[in-house]
Amino acid sequence: MPKPKTSTGQKNLIAKNLIDLRKTHHISQRILAYKLQLAGYDMDKNVITRIETNKRYVTDIELKALCEVFGVTYEELIDGIPSHTPPASEN
Repeated sequence: MPKPKTSTGQKNLIAKNLIDLRKTHHISQRILAYKLQLAGYDMDKNVITRIETNKRYVTDIELKALCEVFGVTYEELIDGIPSHTPPASEN
């Protein structure tokens, strides 16, 4: 059975948000990989590149690692919406 993709053909939901988080924190893919490895996660620059270019699926452990390193929630990483901000009401 093939792995699922989004309606736009993406293999993961975090690519854009991961890029945005890196830019907000002013770190390169290489530095992010270094921080992940220091935290005990086996993710190198190539893994990050493939996630950001939607050429790779993201495991739950990788989601946890990225949330830990950036100090964000799963919702922030996946949806790009800070969890402390209430959703905009529809009028």
